[in-house]
Amino acid sequence: MKKEPKGPGGKNTRGKEPKAVIENAGVVIEQPITDTLEKNYMPYAMSVIVSRAIPEIDGFKPSHRKLLYTMYKMGLLTGARTKSANIVGQTMRLNPHGDAAIYETMVRLARGNESLLHAWVDSKGNFGKAYSRDMACAASRYTEAKLSAIARELFCDIDADTVDFTDNYDGTMKEPALLPVTFPSILVNANMGIAVGMASSVCSFNLQEVCETAAAILKNPGHDILSTLRAPDFAGGGYVVYREEDMQRIIDTGRGGVRVRARYTFDKASGCVDVTEIPPTTTVEAVMDKVVDLIKSGKIREIADMRDETDLSGLKLTIDLRRGVDPDRLMQKLFKMTPLEDSFSCNFNILIAGTPRVMGVRELLCEWGAFRRECVRRRTFHTLKKTKEKLHLLTGLSKILLDIDKAIRIVRETQQESEVVPNLMIGFGIDEIQAEFVAEIRLRNLNREHILRRLNEADALKAQVADLGDILKNPDRIRDIIINELMEASKKYGQPRKTLLYYPEDENGEEEEESVPDYPVHLFFTKGGYFKKITPQSLRMSGEQKLKEGDAVVSEVAASNSAGLLFFTDRQQVYKACANDFSDTKASVLGDYIPAKLGMDEGENALFMAVTSDYSGYMLFFFENGKAAKVDLLGYATKTKRKKLLAAYSDKSPLVAIFQIAEDAEYLIRASNERTLLIHTGALSPKAAKNTQGVQVMSLRKNLVETVVPYREGILRDPHRFRVKSLPGTGIFPRAEDKGEQLTL
Repeated sequence: MKKEPKGPGGKNTRGKEPKAVIENAGVVIEQPITDTLEKNYMPYAMSVIVSRAIPEIDGFKPSHRKLLYTMYKMGLLTGARTKSANIVGQTMRLNPHGDAAIYETMVRLARGNESLLHAWVDSKGNFGKAYSRDMACAASRYTEAKLSAIARELFCDIDADTVDFTDNYDGTMKEPALLPVTFPSILVNANMGIAVGMASSVCSFNLQEVCETAAAILKNPGHDILSTLRAPDFAGGGYVVYREEDMQRIIDTGRGGVRVRARYTFDKASGCVDVTEIPPTTTVEAVMDKVVDLIKSGKIREIADMRDETDLSGLKLTIDLRRGVDPDRLMQKLFKMTPLEDSFSCNFNILIAGTPRVMGVRELLCEWGAFRRECVRRRTFHTLKKTKEKLHLLTGLSKILLDIDKAIRIVRETQQESEVVPNLMIGFGIDEIQAEFVAEIRLRNLNREHILRRLNEADALKAQVADLGDILKNPDRIRDIIINELMEASKKYGQPRKTLLYYPEDENGEEEEESVPDYPVHLFFTKGGYFKKITPQSLRMSGEQKLKEGDAVVSEVAASNSAGLLFFTDRQQVYKACANDFSDTKASVLGDYIPAKLGMDEGENALFMAVTSDYSGYMLFFFENGKAAKVDLLGYATKTKRKKLLAAYSDKSPLVAIFQIAEDAEYLIRASNERTLLIHTGALSPKAAKNTQGVQVMSLRKNLVETVVPYREGILRDPHRFRVKSLPGTGIFPRAEDKGEQLTL
């Protein structure tokens, strides 16, 4: 009987695999950080820089190039569209990344996404929109694509040995290292990428302007670029806020920023602003989110509603304005506070021969010119080689045509087929290639017409060989070929600018005052500190004012929506606001609680509301000690937009009453002992200091001023008794007949 194998300790080990031994498992090996960076991090960083994130001189990253070349090999330059999933699957033979990454690359190159000025992919289906983060593209199985017409400029010379080909990731296929594009596509379509330790951001320019500038630099390297290449041109349109110094910096250094603002129209009939083009650096949702935040914080009050009305016809962001709002001033405000005006940062970092370089436009176009010269030279050399080979065959044919009968006799009398070519070589003194070509001529072509046509073709080929040779020797002819191709591409695919130029006025001067919609309103202020702004139409249709129990309206003023408001508090402070800061309301609501609305200090209460449009008139302050201060209202005006002023009135004695007057009038003062005095404010000199105690208007001994009211005819039977010739006055006791109406005030 066979015994079971035993392991250490007598345990049964039958049927179990021995455990693998991992070298240095659990052992901590010290390694210098410099070695770790050099061996692990640096190869990754270089791979990202060279093979992923930075575009090359042809204007493409490797992922773009692999996708477009796959579509070219699939025959999608001239054929019908095919499913995007099919394209993605074929591209994976060159690009080892996942299908999702490849499809995202194709989406950005597609016309339907509207992210490129000249799309390379002609798409059908939902490819999303570059101006919206929520409008996602459909899955690859639902969309179709092919190469667009302009992609011909990428592949027209690719089979003429114009560029080098390299192995794909597994060595089973060849792919181009660069594409021989016939115009500077690096400047025509925007391209951005973030590598390790560096980034690239190339804005797009108009195709016609780029071609014209490239041709001019080929002729004259010192050409003034700004005369032909005015500013970037983005696929989303809008306006470039043009500043020549900013553009010159980008042209010279390849770095800088360009301001782009949205384009809008105003519909007077509906009172709406329609934004139809936005900067390329933002989305509709980002703009709406920012506007909502500004409305919630109270920084924008001119907008009644906002909605996204984007449809098949394109982007449309509709903003409903409140009554009386100037749309242009509102948009200027939105340009400053939202992404409706944004900056596109330029960083022209391009791979040149595997080395990243930040270049200005002039240097970049010169590098492209050198690249294109090499493409044309290689194409010419390839064509010359093919032409010489064909001419060589026709030269051998011309020798045979001198004695066709001899050639026929040699072929007919040769016993073995393998000896036909050697016998023709001996009989006519031609080489093997020429003899092979002659031996393959069909019997029907041995006629006079065919023979003369081939001889004439040989003469044309000789002239072509001479011409191609002259091109290779003459750099000026290569330059002229490049320029002609540039002009042809510009003529075939050029289109007017989408992004127009906006020349801002001098912005160093004083800023324009903020636009406030102006219309009639009624302003109400209550004893409890509540405020209401009601339009005349709403006031006519409403009933009684809704107030808290025990509260009462102490001030009602007919004013305009642009009127300034000053709220005086019980802590000698004044808070400034504008009627426009408050929403229109109705009599049936309580209104805004001023201490909370204006952010007053804890326990602080609003006592009085002054309304002004030009700070004309005066403020009157009456104190318990019998003094009164007449302060010019202009003293509360400030050049800066301060919302809170300290020491708004004197704190030396408790305040009894506050009044706002446009012109001098009479006021009735009553002390606690019922002595009454009638004064005219014309006797009070205006003071510039806000916290002045004023002058003594009523002489008091142990008494205090109790009430102050504006005097109206009929309050007193004999008002002359209460007037004094000079201030201060002691006042007199009212008679019985004087008390009636006064005591009801």
